[in-house]
Amino acid sequence: MVHLFRTSLGVMALAVATLGAGSGAHAANGPFLAHQALYDLSLVKSRSNSINSARGRILYNFAGSSCEGYTSEFRQVSELDSGEGKITLSDLRSNSWEDAAGKSYRFKIETRMNEAEAGLVDGSAERDGDHINVKLKLPAPKSFTLDGKIVFPTEQIQRIIAAAKDGKSLLELSVYDGSDDGQKVYNTLTVIGQPIPADRTASPDPSTSDEHMKSLTRWPVTVSYFDREAQQKEGEQTPVYAMSFELYENGVSRQLVLDYNDFVISGAMGKFDVKDSKPCN
Repeated sequence: MVHLFRTSLGVMALAVATLGAGSGAHAANGPFLAHQALYDLSLVKSRSNSINSARGRILYNFAGSSCEGYTSEFRQVSELDSGEGKITLSDLRSNSWEDAAGKSYRFKIETRMNEAEAGLVDGSAERDGDHINVKLKLPAPKSFTLDGKIVFPTEQIQRIIAAAKDGKSLLELSVYDGSDDGQKVYNTLTVIGQPIPADRTASPDPSTSDEHMKSLTRWPVTVSYFDREAQQKEGEQTPVYAMSFELYENGVSRQLVLDYNDFVISGAMGKFDVKDSKPCN
């Protein structure tokens, strides 16, 4: 189950971006919606019969603006039953802030598995010319640099929306989100499907009936995450995990599907509340 929990961190990073989205968004792409969303998790299938059942929730809060930056609060609690009374409870919490230009990123991540001591990651990243300076406080003080072509999670979503609006079907990006021990970089491949018009609502949920959402286009999106180090060393092309969802043009996501290779979990939106946001002066 350790494999699941580590990859949950990466899924968290994309969820933080997609469920609230928009950090790093340029004004031309329109406003992103401040909101709270609750997703109910359940098992879709277990390919290796390693999981008998799964349940849990994701709670996501997103706020901010293009002038003050964007804050994301995320919590994912999951309970996995692997049979014979073996229950694994994981609790993942993340708080992050990213400025609207995608130049600065701050993050705090706490992960807990069953009764074990919580794992903590606390750090920041600053874009400086052709590189990114990362400073970690936890799990241990460390400073290092990354390639400047790497993007932070919310800029990743801004680029996915921009590519979708341009009619593109593929997008490759390297992403840094602070997951694992704060030193992991993922290569991502995003596949974007045909736009879904606002008047087409299959399997309605709280987002499809909200007044703020009824006129918006959305796209089916699948993002596959690859271990960048493994790709560089071994040419490995198997994704660590993948995440599918329908992405609205204002950054809200619905119909999550988290594919951990061994098993697949769905996230159905159970609650959706739009929050007030202060306009930029």
